[in-house]
Amino acid sequence: MKNILLLSIIIFLNHFVFGQTWAEKLGFPAGKKVIILHADDIGMCTEANEAVFSQLENKEIQSASAMVPCPAFEDLVEWSQKHPGYDIGLHLTLTSEWKTYRWGPVSSTREVPGLLDDNDKLWHTVRQVVNNASANEVEKEIRAQIEKSLALGLKPSHIDTHMGTLYGDNDYTEVYMKIAEEYKIPAMVIEINSAELVQKFRQAGYPITERLIQLIEDYSLPKLDYFTSVPSAGTYAEKCDLFYKLIDELPSGLSEIIFHPSIYSDNLKTITNSWQQRVWEAEMFADPEVRSFLKDRDIIFTNWKEIMQRFASLKD
Repeated sequence: MKNILLLSIIIFLNHFVFGQTWAEKLGFPAGKKVIILHADDIGMCTEANEAVFSQLENKEIQSASAMVPCPAFEDLVEWSQKHPGYDIGLHLTLTSEWKTYRWGPVSSTREVPGLLDDNDKLWHTVRQVVNNASANEVEKEIRAQIEKSLALGLKPSHIDTHMGTLYGDNDYTEVYMKIAEEYKIPAMVIEINSAELVQKFRQAGYPITERLIQLIEDYSLPKLDYFTSVPSAGTYAEKCDLFYKLIDELPSGLSEIIFHPSIYSDNLKTITNSWQQRVWEAEMFADPEVRSFLKDRDIIFTNWKEIMQRFASLKD
């Protein structure tokens, strides 16, 4: 009972006393929906890279994040050096989920044995990582991924977490936030300011504890007000309709919407059974009807580079 009361007090203070959304804190107009359309999984394969390069160049989306251990990461870095200015972060990767298309860690396998399966690849699932890997090993690996990116010439605009693994254990989350603050690279952190959000993330399997709430309170870089993903659907038309519904029901404030675009290929079909959703997500943001819908909703779009520029100006 004492724990529940403490959590309720924290949520109350966040929501009713401090009040402002992160969008408002960063100087965006009050009551507006401020959105980052964010592509995950670039660097995972050539098909993902090609889809996201087109989306960024055509200003259909605002941001993306790359998987450092994956085979097409260095191609992504080469593209980014030829196309400076785009908002590219790191999708910090501690799992290798596909059946046959696999990758290992950036760190030496000797240094992170708890992250490895019997084939010296990263575990398939978040639960396997949590059951086997120490926070120390997680810290070594995510530092190695950031350092590899920096050494290759890509300074990430932000960091986030593939499959949510860095929120699978509070010790991992503490490391994640510590590294974000150390490198001064913002992490994808959500302001937990309502009982509804707590319940949503608990239902998704995340350990929303008092400790996590406090870690978020103490985190010193910008946060999101809300986070969600483009829904899966049985048809392209249904997917668009579900996306429209998601946008209309989105609360005001700073939100990130993630998706995983890839161009179609026979090879993509051998990698993942989600290939159709990914192909549709490569198509939908160029769709005139989708673009017209977003324009009609008078949404403000932003990215992590602008967020950090606005955040820096708050301290000046």
